[in-house]
Amino acid sequence: MKLLFSCNELGLGHVSRIISLGKKLGKNGHELFFFSGGKAHQLLKREFKNVYRCTPVSWYENARGIITSASLLNIILPLPFFNIKQDRFAMKKPIAMETLNRYYDIRKHVPTIRPDLVVSDGDMHVLRLANRWNFPSVYITNVVRPSYGFSPVLYPGERFTERYVKYCSKIIIPDNPPPYTICEYNLGNLEEIGIKERVRFVGGFLDSDSSEESEEQIFVSISGPYGTRAKLAQMLIPVFRSLKIKSIISLGIPGTKTSLKVGNCEIYTWLSSKERNEFMRKSKFVVFSGGHMTCLETVKYGKPSICIPTQPEQMGNAAKLQDLGCSILAKNREQLRKAIQKMQQKEQFFKDNIAAIREFSHSFNGLDQTVGIIEGMLR
Repeated sequence: MKLLFSCNELGLGHVSRIISLGKKLGKNGHELFFFSGGKAHQLLKREFKNVYRCTPVSWYENARGIITSASLLNIILPLPFFNIKQDRFAMKKPIAMETLNRYYDIRKHVPTIRPDLVVSDGDMHVLRLANRWNFPSVYITNVVRPSYGFSPVLYPGERFTERYVKYCSKIIIPDNPPPYTICEYNLGNLEEIGIKERVRFVGGFLDSDSSEESEEQIFVSISGPYGTRAKLAQMLIPVFRSLKIKSIISLGIPGTKTSLKVGNCEIYTWLSSKERNEFMRKSKFVVFSGGHMTCLETVKYGKPSICIPTQPEQMGNAAKLQDLGCSILAKNREQLRKAIQKMQQKEQFFKDNIAAIREFSHSFNGLDQTVGIIEGMLR
């Protein structure tokens, strides 16, 4: 059967899930076609044939991170920004134009591919295409109707995109079922939205892990677009370089790996997946921005965490982890210092709570369940 995949490139969690899913479905004999942009497109090209580039759609950001007000203006107006890769100022196209270009980038290949099923991970454009061309579709997402830190100004746009979610044959949440759904505050009332009967909570796409390791340091994971990474680095490094306890900081900068030691703080520009997993496995606790995939990794390794969100989705994940008693939410350096102190003082409390979620999560294999759902729709 022919499967058309498309994924959002705002964060690498989307493409990570698609790669895992594609490998498994490819082994089962299905013909696969992939669409994405930016870094996600590059990663897909390494793993598969039939990979097509489409226009990335992104928020407006600078060295201080994503700027909501400017992003709203950028929906219809081009705005200047500093292109760090080219070391010069450039103009960012309006989001409306990026959206239109992306849709037609994918659409022009549809008459040739004629997929039996469309699979989207966070990409609304391909859902609209599936609806217009009457293809059955599966939507993989950890965000439907976010509530934490989400500006009311964005509600109309949110409701507009929800109509494409309602057209999906199946909606897969790659997370635990309640009460341990990490992305719960980003889903909204599924019954009120009108999609509850088509939603399946399948669990994370990560393999379970039960091995225990010595806890030698704090692991700090910085990720996201350039502006977000710069903002987090400016906040985190001054705090951790002054601590007595050893810390490992990954700056999340793809490319040549370099490292620097400052006091008890070791800073790496980039870590391989294996290195990152090992540092996380050996950590006392993890500090990160609250991305959904890393949330599930902290559960996998049974590690308490401190979350420093940089956008609304991460805020919702961080709030849920904090309510479950296995994380602390911090927004600035002073709150981070207090969170580190509290984490050390109440270490066993946080470890016990994350251990309970970890045990619950072992009952679910999101990847296998999703493959089963997709292949069930193809019969």
